[in-house]
This record gives sequence, C-alpha cells and structure tokens, in this order.
Amino acid sequence: MENKLFRFTDIFKETLWGGHRILPFKGIPADGRTIGESWELSGIAGSESVVVGGAYDGLTLTQLAEKGGAELLGVDNFRRFGTKFPLLVKFIDAAQPLSVQVHPGDELAMRRHGCPGKSEMWYVVDCAPGAYLLDGFSRAVTADEYAARVADHTLPEVLRRYEVRRGDVYYLPAGRVHSIGTGCFVCEIQQSSDVTYRIYDFGRVDSQGRPRQLHVEEAKAAIDYAVAEPEQQHELIENEPEELVRSPYFTTSVYRLTEPMECDYSDLDSFVILVCTEGTCHVTCGVEEVVLTAGHTLLVAAEANTVWLVPAEVGTTVLETYV
Repeated sequence: MENKLFRFTDIFKETLWGGHRILPFKGIPADGRTIGESWELSGIAGSESVVVGGAYDGLTLTQLAEKGGAELLGVDNFRRFGTKFPLLVKFIDAAQPLSVQVHPGDELAMRRHGCPGKSEMWYVVDCAPGAYLLDGFSRAVTADEYAARVADHTLPEVLRRYEVRRGDVYYLPAGRVHSIGTGCFVCEIQQSSDVTYRIYDFGRVDSQGRPRQLHVEEAKAAIDYAVAEPEQQHELIENEPEELVRSPYFTTSVYRLTEPMECDYSDLDSFVILVCTEGTCHVTCGVEEVVLTAGHTLLVAAEANTVWLVPAEVGTTVLETYV
C-alpha cells in the first residue's frame, strides 16, 4: 500500500447521558452538544470511518479494506472477515449513567441480527470523584430473578460495583450485564457490532418524556447469570508494553512512554490500532510520520514491519490493539 499509517474522521454521537468532555479532550472547542461517544474507528454501516490525508484520503474504512486486502488487515484476518473491519473503537463520556445492558454472543447475534456478537473492554482514561462501573453479577441469579428485579427496580443491587480510577481495565465478554456510571470517561474496544439489549434504565425518559425501550425478554437468552470474577488491576512499567486483555477477539496492551520505543510487528499477521489517551506521540513507519495527540487514533497496516513511538511529552500513554 502507498501508505501504512491511516488517520480517520471523528464520528460524534449525541446521547441522553453524554457530557462535554470529548471535544476538549480531542483539542476541539466545546460547542454545547452533549456528546456521549466518539467513534474512532468503525466499519458499521451508516457510521463508517473515513480516511483523512494521504493517498487514500476520502475512502471509507471498508473501501480502504477493499484496496488493501491482506496487506492492510493481515492474511488470516482477510480470510476470516473479508473487508468487514472486525473491531470498533470509541471514547465514551458518561455525564449520567448509561443504561444497564447486555450484548449477545456470536451465535445468538448471528441468528437474530446477522452480525457478530459484542465482547468489549473498557480502559478508564479519566474519572470524576465517585465515578463507578457496574460489571456482572455479584452473586448467581436466575432468569426469573433477573426479570423480577427489573420489574421492581432492584437489579443494580445484585450487580458488582467498582469505584474506578484512571488506568483501570475491564473486560466484558458477551453476556456480561454492565453499565458505565456517572463520571466515567473510557476508551472502549469491541467487536464490530452495534447490538445492545437495554434491560434497566433507572426510570429515565427521553427528550419527549417517554420511557426508553427496554429489551428485557430478548436479553434473557443472552445473559450470563454466573458470578463475575473481580477485575484485576494493572501497574504500568514505563517504556514496556503491558498486556491488558488477551481475548479471542482482540489483544490490547498499553505503553507509558518517556523515551522512544521501537515496535517490531514483523511476525504479527494483523493490522494494529494505536490510541493516544494522554500526551503526544510521533508515530513513524519508514518515511511516514503522524503526530498522534490525546483523543486520536491511528490504524497501522499489517504490512508495516517496524513502527517507532516517540513521545513528545513525559507520561504519554498509547493503547495498542490487534486481532
């Protein structure tokens, strides 16, 4: 491919629960919108990322995959997924709690919706005092108890609640009941699916004064009713990759940079996604160089063998994800 480093347009999503942190985080003046999500890298129809700059400027992510094939995605990824990009990356700003929800696994999602399931991870970029997440059941429940607790508004009582801090990591396999609480600002990396079953919404109404639709019955077959194991914390070592999540769908590591680092991808048969969550990083591959600032995302083609990450600020932090 003529380029191996790709930047994309921002896709902003206004939501009922969104806040005002995403635009300033990206270096864009706030404009009054309540933006809940910024889709950084998406192949979802109707919300596709578009290349900015370089030889492929203006192409959608799918069109770029059609041009690049295995050279962009990796040989095995291109065989498995074709030109359907397998991951979706977002920033999420929760000024109010998101609904309690669950996502179906691959088999159920394909049967019902003709798409992959949705396993995902959260990396806590920032959080307000008292910010929390709900992640799985704190004890085993039955499908009947789940439905009863939705009806009597006590479902959160049996969910595991975490007070969060910056740098926390949570992996949520499909079937895990969850919610992002007030004050959380996270980077979400997930399978490329937009199927969500909303099961509890704290009695909220939409802008028209109507309760938002729930999917209580649809979710019954998707939920994992077992007890969720407590999440583990990660202590970062500067200038070394710290693996955060290794799953069947993606592997994510984090770099806390104080000096240049060489990333050798010569044995990796996959594209790489780099997300800057703090500071500024110069990313170089051959003669190409991109300045990656906090709140921005870069796609590295699978055919790139060596990439250098050169921090411009002490404490620059970059997430690295591949399939």
